[in-house]
Amino acid sequence: MKRILIISAIAVTLFACSQEKQTDEHAAHNVAKEESTTTKYTCPMHPNVVQDGPGKCPVCGMDLVPKTANTTATTDDLMLTDSQIKLANITTQKVSIQSIGQTVVVNGKLVENEDLSQVVSSRAAGRVEKLFVKETGRTIQKGEPLYELYSETLLTLQREFLLAKEQYDALGSTETRYKSFLDAARRKLLLYGLTNSQVENLAKDKNVQNRITFLSPASGIVTEISVSEGQYVSEGGALIRIENISNLWLEADLYPNEATVAKVGDKINVRVSGFENQPVEAIVTFFSPEFRANTQIMSMRASVSNPTLSFKPGMQAQVFFSHSNKKALSLPVDAVIRDGKGTHVYVQRGHNTFRPQMVKTGIEDFEKVEITEGLNEGDTVAITGAYLLYSEIILKKGTDPMAGHTH
Repeated sequence: MKRILIISAIAVTLFACSQEKQTDEHAAHNVAKEESTTTKYTCPMHPNVVQDGPGKCPVCGMDLVPKTANTTATTDDLMLTDSQIKLANITTQKVSIQSIGQTVVVNGKLVENEDLSQVVSSRAAGRVEKLFVKETGRTIQKGEPLYELYSETLLTLQREFLLAKEQYDALGSTETRYKSFLDAARRKLLLYGLTNSQVENLAKDKNVQNRITFLSPASGIVTEISVSEGQYVSEGGALIRIENISNLWLEADLYPNEATVAKVGDKINVRVSGFENQPVEAIVTFFSPEFRANTQIMSMRASVSNPTLSFKPGMQAQVFFSHSNKKALSLPVDAVIRDGKGTHVYVQRGHNTFRPQMVKTGIEDFEKVEITEGLNEGDTVAITGAYLLYSEIILKKGTDPMAGHTH
Protein backbone atom coordinates (compact mmCIF):
# COMPACT_ATOMS: atom_id res chain seq x y z
CA MET A 1 0.00 0.00 0.00
CA LYS A 2 2.82 2.33 0.93
CA ARG A 3 4.52 1.66 -2.45
CA ILE A 4 1.30 2.54 -4.34
CA LEU A 5 1.04 5.92 -2.56
CA ILE A 6 4.65 6.85 -3.47
CA ILE A 7 4.15 5.99 -7.13
CA SER A 8 0.93 8.06 -7.24
CA ALA A 9 2.70 11.12 -5.76
CA ILE A 10 5.51 10.92 -8.35
CA ALA A 11 3.00 10.72 -11.21
CA VAL A 12 1.09 13.77 -9.96
CA THR A 13 4.33 15.78 -9.73
CA LEU A 14 5.43 14.88 -13.25
CA PHE A 15 2.02 15.81 -14.66
CA ALA A 16 2.08 19.19 -12.93
CA CYS A 17 5.55 20.00 -14.31
CA SER A 18 4.43 19.04 -17.81
CA GLN A 19 1.43 21.31 -17.57
CA GLU A 20 3.55 24.23 -16.27
CA LYS A 21 6.06 23.79 -19.14
CA GLN A 22 3.26 23.81 -21.72
CA THR A 23 1.79 26.93 -20.10
CA ASP A 24 5.19 28.74 -20.19
CA GLU A 25 5.81 27.78 -23.83
CA HIS A 26 2.35 29.00 -24.77
CA ALA A 27 2.89 32.30 -22.94
CA ALA A 28 6.28 32.80 -24.57
CA HIS A 29 4.77 32.08 -27.98
CA ASN A 30 2.02 34.64 -27.35
CA VAL A 31 4.57 37.28 -26.25
CA ALA A 32 6.75 36.67 -29.31
CA LYS A 33 3.71 36.80 -31.54
CA GLU A 34 2.57 40.03 -29.89
CA GLU A 35 6.02 41.59 -30.28
CA SER A 36 6.24 40.56 -33.91
CA THR A 37 2.91 42.14 -34.67
CA THR A 38 3.95 45.48 -33.06
CA THR A 39 6.85 46.01 -35.53
CA LYS A 40 5.53 48.24 -38.29
CA TYR A 41 7.18 50.04 -41.18
CA THR A 42 6.48 53.65 -42.09
CA CYS A 43 7.61 56.26 -44.62
CA PRO A 44 10.00 58.95 -43.32
CA MET A 45 8.17 61.53 -45.45
CA HIS A 46 4.60 60.22 -44.94
CA PRO A 47 4.15 58.95 -41.35
CA ASN A 48 0.51 58.09 -42.11
CA VAL A 49 1.75 55.27 -44.35
CA VAL A 50 2.15 52.19 -42.11
CA GLN A 51 2.70 48.58 -43.26
CA ASP A 52 3.42 45.27 -41.52
CA GLY A 53 6.64 44.64 -43.45
CA PRO A 54 9.40 46.46 -45.37
CA GLY A 55 8.72 47.86 -48.82
CA LYS A 56 8.28 51.08 -50.78
CA CYS A 57 6.08 54.03 -49.89
CA PRO A 58 3.06 54.05 -52.24
CA VAL A 59 3.10 57.87 -52.25
CA CYS A 60 6.74 58.81 -52.90
CA GLY A 61 8.46 55.47 -53.48
CA MET A 62 10.94 55.83 -50.59
CA ASP A 63 12.13 52.81 -48.58
CA LEU A 64 10.03 52.22 -45.48
CA VAL A 65 11.79 52.30 -42.09
CA PRO A 66 10.93 50.32 -38.91
CA LYS A 67 8.42 51.89 -36.56
CA THR A 68 7.75 50.27 -33.19
CA ALA A 69 4.60 50.45 -31.10
CA ASN A 70 6.26 52.80 -28.61
CA THR A 71 7.38 55.25 -31.25
CA THR A 72 6.93 58.80 -29.97
CA ALA A 73 7.33 60.64 -33.29
CA THR A 74 4.80 63.35 -34.03
CA THR A 75 3.70 64.84 -37.31
CA ASP A 76 6.39 67.52 -36.84
CA ASP A 77 9.17 64.92 -36.75
CA LEU A 78 11.17 64.22 -39.88
CA MET A 79 12.72 60.76 -40.15
CA LEU A 80 15.46 60.14 -42.71
CA THR A 81 17.29 57.04 -43.86
CA ASP A 82 21.03 56.61 -43.42
CA SER A 83 21.57 57.18 -47.14
CA GLN A 84 19.61 60.45 -47.01
CA ILE A 85 21.73 61.63 -44.09
CA LYS A 86 24.92 60.98 -46.06
CA LEU A 87 23.68 62.47 -49.33
CA ALA A 88 22.48 65.64 -47.61
CA ASN A 89 25.71 65.93 -45.57
CA ILE A 90 23.72 66.42 -42.39
CA THR A 91 25.96 66.78 -39.34
CA THR A 92 25.03 67.60 -35.78
CA GLN A 93 26.57 69.42 -32.84
CA LYS A 94 25.66 69.89 -29.21
CA VAL A 95 24.66 73.39 -28.19
CA SER A 96 27.35 74.89 -25.96
CA ILE A 97 28.44 78.16 -24.39
CA GLN A 98 31.03 79.90 -26.56
CA SER A 99 32.68 83.29 -26.94
CA ILE A 100 30.73 85.56 -29.30
CA GLY A 101 30.68 89.27 -30.09
CA GLN A 102 29.05 91.85 -32.31
CA THR A 103 30.37 92.22 -35.86
CA VAL A 104 30.78 95.35 -37.99
CA VAL A 105 31.25 94.77 -41.74
CA VAL A 106 33.22 97.31 -43.81
CA ASN A 107 34.10 97.24 -47.51
CA GLY A 108 37.74 97.54 -48.53
CA LYS A 109 40.19 96.97 -51.38
CA LEU A 110 43.55 95.25 -51.78
CA VAL A 111 46.42 97.45 -52.98
CA GLU A 112 50.18 97.08 -53.43
CA ASN A 113 52.34 97.14 -50.33
CA GLU A 114 54.49 100.18 -51.06
CA ASP A 115 57.06 99.03 -48.51
CA LEU A 116 57.87 96.12 -50.84
CA SER A 117 57.94 98.12 -54.10
CA GLN A 118 61.21 98.34 -56.03
CA VAL A 119 62.00 101.05 -58.57
CA VAL A 120 64.92 100.09 -60.80
CA SER A 121 66.83 103.19 -61.86
CA SER A 122 69.85 103.64 -64.09
CA ARG A 123 73.14 103.64 -62.16
CA ALA A 124 74.90 105.58 -64.93
CA ALA A 125 74.05 107.80 -67.89
CA GLY A 126 73.95 105.88 -71.14
CA ARG A 127 71.86 104.20 -73.82
CA VAL A 128 69.52 101.22 -73.20
CA GLU A 129 70.62 98.69 -75.82
CA LYS A 130 68.21 95.89 -74.89
CA LEU A 131 65.19 95.27 -72.67
CA PHE A 132 64.68 91.71 -71.46
CA VAL A 133 61.23 92.64 -70.06
CA LYS A 134 58.99 94.55 -72.45
CA GLU A 135 55.49 94.08 -71.01
CA THR A 136 53.88 94.89 -67.68
CA GLY A 137 52.18 92.21 -65.61
CA ARG A 138 55.01 89.74 -66.06
CA THR A 139 56.35 87.90 -63.02
CA ILE A 140 60.11 88.20 -62.60
CA GLN A 141 62.57 86.56 -60.22
CA LYS A 142 65.44 88.16 -58.33
CA GLY A 143 68.67 87.93 -60.38
CA GLU A 144 66.88 87.69 -63.74
CA PRO A 145 68.24 89.99 -66.53
CA LEU A 146 66.36 93.28 -66.95
CA TYR A 147 68.26 95.43 -69.47
CA GLU A 148 71.62 96.07 -71.16
CA LEU A 149 73.23 99.51 -70.91
CA TYR A 150 76.03 101.14 -72.94
CA SER A 151 77.74 103.77 -70.80
CA GLU A 152 81.00 105.73 -71.20
CA THR A 153 81.19 105.99 -67.43
CA LEU A 154 81.08 102.21 -67.01
CA LEU A 155 83.74 101.77 -69.72
CA THR A 156 86.05 104.15 -67.86
CA LEU A 157 85.47 102.37 -64.53
CA GLN A 158 86.25 98.99 -66.10
CA ARG A 159 89.52 100.31 -67.54
CA GLU A 160 90.48 101.76 -64.14
CA PHE A 161 89.83 98.39 -62.50
CA LEU A 162 91.94 96.48 -65.03
CA LEU A 163 94.77 99.00 -64.64
CA ALA A 164 94.64 98.72 -60.84
CA LYS A 165 94.70 94.94 -61.10
CA GLU A 166 97.66 94.99 -63.46
CA GLN A 167 99.59 97.23 -61.07
CA TYR A 168 98.69 95.03 -58.09
CA ASP A 169 99.79 91.87 -59.90
CA ALA A 170 103.14 93.47 -60.77
CA LEU A 171 103.93 95.46 -57.62
CA GLY A 172 101.47 94.37 -54.96
CA SER A 173 103.94 92.05 -53.26
CA THR A 174 106.23 94.97 -52.43
CA GLU A 175 103.90 98.01 -52.38
CA THR A 176 100.77 97.57 -50.21
CA ARG A 177 99.13 100.71 -51.59
CA TYR A 178 98.27 98.94 -54.85
CA LYS A 179 95.96 96.63 -52.90
CA SER A 180 93.92 99.64 -51.74
CA PHE A 181 93.79 100.97 -55.33
CA LEU A 182 92.38 97.64 -56.55
CA ASP A 183 89.81 97.44 -53.76
CA ALA A 184 88.63 101.00 -54.47
CA ALA A 185 88.21 100.25 -58.18
CA ARG A 186 86.23 97.10 -57.35
CA ARG A 187 83.89 98.99 -54.98
CA LYS A 188 83.14 101.58 -57.66
CA LEU A 189 81.99 98.89 -60.09
CA LEU A 190 79.80 97.30 -57.41
CA LEU A 191 78.29 100.68 -56.49
CA TYR A 192 77.39 101.25 -60.14
CA GLY A 193 75.35 98.05 -60.20
CA LEU A 194 77.69 95.32 -61.39
CA THR A 195 77.56 92.02 -59.51
CA ASN A 196 80.48 90.24 -57.85
CA SER A 197 80.30 87.60 -60.58
CA GLN A 198 80.58 90.24 -63.32
CA VAL A 199 83.57 91.86 -61.63
CA GLU A 200 85.29 88.48 -61.23
CA ASN A 201 84.73 87.68 -64.91
CA LEU A 202 86.19 91.08 -65.85
CA ALA A 203 89.31 90.37 -63.76
CA LYS A 204 89.67 86.92 -65.30
CA ASP A 205 89.02 87.78 -68.98
CA LYS A 206 90.62 91.27 -68.86
CA ASN A 207 88.22 92.39 -71.59
CA VAL A 208 86.20 95.59 -71.21
CA GLN A 209 82.46 95.00 -71.80
CA ASN A 210 80.75 97.63 -73.96
CA ARG A 211 77.30 96.53 -72.81
CA ILE A 212 76.62 95.74 -69.18
CA THR A 213 73.65 93.50 -68.27
CA PHE A 214 71.80 94.64 -65.15
CA LEU A 215 69.81 92.10 -63.07
CA SER A 216 66.56 92.37 -61.13
CA PRO A 217 67.14 93.33 -57.48
CA ALA A 218 63.92 91.62 -56.31
CA SER A 219 61.19 89.17 -57.25
CA GLY A 220 57.70 90.37 -58.11
CA ILE A 221 55.45 91.64 -60.87
CA VAL A 222 56.56 94.29 -63.35
CA THR A 223 53.94 97.03 -63.09
CA GLU A 224 55.63 99.86 -64.99
CA ILE A 225 58.26 100.22 -67.75
CA SER A 226 59.43 103.79 -68.32
CA VAL A 227 62.08 103.27 -71.02
CA SER A 228 62.39 101.87 -74.55
CA GLU A 229 65.25 100.16 -76.35
CA GLY A 230 67.67 102.72 -77.86
CA GLN A 231 66.62 105.43 -75.45
CA TYR A 232 69.25 107.50 -73.64
CA VAL A 233 68.77 107.71 -69.87
CA SER A 234 70.35 109.93 -67.25
CA GLU A 235 71.98 108.73 -64.07
CA GLY A 236 69.21 107.93 -61.54
CA GLY A 237 66.45 107.87 -64.16
CA ALA A 238 63.56 105.48 -63.32
CA LEU A 239 63.36 102.51 -65.69
CA ILE A 240 61.20 99.70 -64.28
CA ARG A 241 58.88 99.30 -61.27
CA ILE A 242 58.55 95.89 -59.56
CA GLU A 243 55.81 95.07 -57.05
CA ASN A 244 56.15 92.22 -54.58
CA ILE A 245 52.60 90.94 -53.88
CA SER A 246 53.53 88.25 -51.35
CA ASN A 247 52.15 90.75 -48.86
CA LEU A 248 49.40 93.28 -49.71
CA TRP A 249 47.73 96.20 -48.02
CA LEU A 250 44.02 96.22 -47.32
CA GLU A 251 42.63 99.75 -47.34
CA ALA A 252 39.17 100.60 -45.99
CA ASP A 253 37.26 103.81 -45.24
CA LEU A 254 35.76 104.04 -41.75
CA TYR A 255 33.23 106.34 -40.13
CA PRO A 256 34.06 107.63 -36.62
CA ASN A 257 31.92 105.01 -34.83
CA GLU A 258 33.54 102.21 -36.85
CA ALA A 259 37.08 103.35 -36.17
CA THR A 260 36.62 102.76 -32.43
CA VAL A 261 36.18 98.96 -32.77
CA ALA A 262 39.83 98.31 -33.69
CA LYS A 263 43.31 99.64 -33.04
CA VAL A 264 46.77 99.20 -34.51
CA GLY A 265 47.99 95.64 -33.95
CA ASP A 266 44.50 94.05 -33.84
CA LYS A 267 43.80 90.95 -35.92
CA ILE A 268 40.75 91.20 -38.18
CA ASN A 269 38.89 88.74 -40.42
CA VAL A 270 38.83 89.47 -44.15
CA ARG A 271 36.90 87.90 -47.03
CA VAL A 272 38.30 88.66 -50.47
CA SER A 273 35.94 88.75 -53.45
CA GLY A 274 36.14 85.41 -55.26
CA PHE A 275 37.58 83.70 -52.17
CA GLU A 276 34.61 84.05 -49.81
CA ASN A 277 35.03 80.48 -48.55
CA GLN A 278 38.66 81.17 -47.59
CA PRO A 279 38.61 83.91 -44.93
CA VAL A 280 42.04 85.27 -44.07
CA GLU A 281 43.47 87.09 -41.09
CA ALA A 282 44.95 90.58 -41.41
CA ILE A 283 46.77 92.82 -38.94
CA VAL A 284 45.84 96.50 -38.60
CA THR A 285 48.96 98.59 -39.23
CA PHE A 286 47.75 102.17 -39.71
CA PHE A 287 44.90 104.60 -39.00
CA SER A 288 44.84 107.97 -40.68
CA PRO A 289 45.38 110.70 -38.06
CA GLU A 290 42.81 112.95 -39.73
CA PHE A 291 39.54 112.79 -41.62
CA ARG A 292 39.53 113.00 -45.39
CA ALA A 293 38.95 116.55 -46.64
CA ASN A 294 35.31 117.69 -46.31
CA THR A 295 34.18 114.29 -44.97
CA GLN A 296 33.84 112.35 -41.72
CA ILE A 297 35.80 109.39 -43.12
CA MET A 298 39.22 108.14 -42.05
CA SER A 299 41.40 105.52 -43.73
CA MET A 300 42.54 102.24 -42.21
CA ARG A 301 45.29 99.98 -43.51
CA ALA A 302 45.94 96.33 -42.67
CA SER A 303 48.61 93.86 -43.77
CA VAL A 304 47.41 90.72 -45.62
CA SER A 305 49.76 87.80 -46.18
CA ASN A 306 49.60 86.40 -49.73
CA PRO A 307 52.18 83.57 -49.93
CA THR A 308 50.46 81.76 -52.83
CA LEU A 309 49.95 85.02 -54.80
CA SER A 310 46.24 84.16 -55.15
CA PHE A 311 45.15 87.70 -54.26
CA LYS A 312 45.78 90.53 -56.71
CA PRO A 313 45.90 94.30 -56.17
CA GLY A 314 42.52 95.85 -56.92
CA MET A 315 40.41 92.97 -55.54
CA GLN A 316 37.44 93.98 -53.40
CA ALA A 317 37.20 92.66 -49.85
CA GLN A 318 35.00 92.76 -46.75
CA VAL A 319 36.43 93.44 -43.31
CA PHE A 320 34.75 91.94 -40.21
CA PHE A 321 35.37 93.75 -36.93
CA SER A 322 34.31 91.83 -33.79
CA HIS A 323 33.78 93.61 -30.48
CA SER A 324 31.86 93.37 -27.18
CA ASN A 325 32.77 89.69 -26.78
CA LYS A 326 30.90 87.63 -24.18
CA LYS A 327 30.12 84.02 -23.28
CA ALA A 328 26.72 82.83 -24.51
CA LEU A 329 24.79 79.82 -25.83
CA SER A 330 25.81 79.76 -29.51
CA LEU A 331 25.44 77.83 -32.75
CA PRO A 332 27.06 78.07 -36.20
CA VAL A 333 25.23 80.55 -38.43
CA ASP A 334 24.34 77.84 -40.98
CA ALA A 335 22.35 75.92 -38.34
CA VAL A 336 19.71 78.69 -38.07
CA ILE A 337 16.88 78.95 -40.59
CA ARG A 338 15.19 82.31 -41.02
CA ASP A 339 11.87 82.81 -42.81
CA GLY A 340 8.76 84.92 -42.60
CA LYS A 341 7.45 83.01 -39.58
CA GLY A 342 10.58 83.53 -37.49
CA THR A 343 13.80 81.71 -36.70
CA HIS A 344 14.16 78.00 -36.05
CA VAL A 345 16.65 75.14 -35.89
CA TYR A 346 16.34 71.36 -36.24
CA VAL A 347 16.81 69.41 -33.01
CA GLN A 348 17.67 65.72 -33.14
CA ARG A 349 15.02 63.69 -31.24
CA GLY A 350 16.18 60.18 -32.07
CA HIS A 351 18.09 58.16 -34.62
CA ASN A 352 17.93 60.14 -37.90
CA THR A 353 14.88 61.99 -36.53
CA PHE A 354 14.69 65.79 -36.40
CA ARG A 355 12.07 68.27 -35.22
CA PRO A 356 11.89 72.03 -35.97
CA GLN A 357 12.29 74.20 -32.89
CA MET A 358 11.56 77.92 -32.74
CA VAL A 359 14.40 79.98 -31.22
CA LYS A 360 15.25 83.57 -30.47
CA THR A 361 18.67 84.90 -31.50
CA GLY A 362 20.88 87.63 -30.13
CA ILE A 363 24.17 89.01 -31.37
CA GLU A 364 25.88 87.44 -34.36
CA ASP A 365 29.49 87.42 -35.47
CA PHE A 366 31.49 86.10 -38.42
CA GLU A 367 30.69 82.43 -37.72
CA LYS A 368 28.28 82.08 -34.78
CA VAL A 369 24.90 83.32 -33.61
CA GLU A 370 23.71 83.66 -30.02
CA ILE A 371 20.62 81.63 -28.97
CA THR A 372 18.66 83.43 -26.25
CA GLU A 373 15.52 81.22 -26.12
CA GLY A 374 14.34 77.82 -27.37
CA LEU A 375 17.37 75.61 -26.65
CA ASN A 376 19.24 74.26 -23.66
CA GLU A 377 22.91 73.53 -23.34
CA GLY A 378 23.56 69.99 -24.53
CA ASP A 379 20.73 69.84 -27.10
CA THR A 380 21.84 68.23 -30.37
CA VAL A 381 21.17 70.39 -33.45
CA ALA A 382 21.74 69.92 -37.19
CA ILE A 383 24.50 72.38 -38.18
CA THR A 384 24.85 71.41 -41.86
CA GLY A 385 22.05 70.40 -44.20
CA ALA A 386 19.48 72.40 -42.21
CA TYR A 387 18.00 73.91 -45.37
CA LEU A 388 17.47 70.42 -46.80
CA LEU A 389 15.56 69.47 -43.65
CA TYR A 390 13.53 72.65 -44.06
CA SER A 391 12.59 71.82 -47.65
CA GLU A 392 11.87 68.16 -46.84
CA ILE A 393 9.49 68.98 -44.01
CA ILE A 394 7.68 71.52 -46.20
CA LEU A 395 7.28 68.76 -48.80
CA LYS A 396 5.92 66.40 -46.13
CA LYS A 397 3.46 68.83 -44.50
CA GLY A 398 2.75 70.99 -47.51
CA THR A 399 3.27 74.14 -45.43
CA ASP A 400 5.87 76.04 -43.44
CA PRO A 401 7.03 73.91 -40.48
CA MET A 402 6.72 76.94 -38.21
CA ALA A 403 3.24 77.94 -39.34
CA GLY A 404 1.16 78.59 -36.25
CA HIS A 405 4.14 78.37 -33.86
CA THR A 406 4.98 81.19 -31.50
CA HIS A 407 7.98 81.79 -29.30
